[in-house]
Amino acid sequence: MWVAGVDGCRMGWIAALMQVGHPASAKIVVAPTLAAIADAPEQPAVIAVDMPIGLPEQTEGSGRIPEQLVRPLLGQRQSSVFAIPSRQAVYAAEYGEACRIALATSDPPRKVSRQGFGIFPKIREIDALLRARPDLVDKVFEVHPELAFWALNGGLALDQPKKVKSVPFEPGMRLRRALLKQSGLLSDALIASPAPKGAAADDLLDALAGLTVALDLATGGGQAFPDPPGRDAYGLPVAIWTLRRLS
Repeated sequence: MWVAGVDGCRMGWIAALMQVGHPASAKIVVAPTLAAIADAPEQPAVIAVDMPIGLPEQTEGSGRIPEQLVRPLLGQRQSSVFAIPSRQAVYAAEYGEACRIALATSDPPRKVSRQGFGIFPKIREIDALLRARPDLVDKVFEVHPELAFWALNGGLALDQPKKVKSVPFEPGMRLRRALLKQSGLLSDALIASPAPKGAAADDLLDALAGLTVALDLATGGGQAFPDPPGRDAYGLPVAIWTLRRLS
């Protein structure tokens, strides 16, 4: 069985694929669409993707329930968990329009961050894909790298950032690579792999974090926030997943 950890990147999506139980089989690919990864020759049975799945029609408080549950666990890293606005705002074509819709569909009223708006095209892509392909709904799981590293770190928030002022922070990158190595789930060669063309080093690191969650899910693990997951208006699951067994 193949599984995949996936993150968005400049050229589309970066995926770390691996056969369960066979670390040497791992490969890293960059694809233009998430559908291309789902339909790759490996046909991954579990796809753990660092992108929101399941959009609200209205938002209350500081975002979706998964975001509200996960943030307190991450300490200083909680700002990496964006508040996702309503589906109408996510589908807005322009930033000003997204802010206007978000204000009208949130309580308390909340605009959209520029950084959050930047990933809206990928959120729309995965939302449209899962609504058009019900066969993928039970295979694709929302993850967040910092929550994966929280689990790999024994349920403790990391004390080093991954990036500082949008630039990779090497001490934080080393810490996360060490946690991946400590997990025993991935080969040293995979963890040390350079990022492929079209993706950055932190994109690859996030895909590898997703891969650890995918491997855990494929072997009967995984824990969801919330548990059980919620459902949006189209029946898509609303939860952020991580590894079940803390190291």
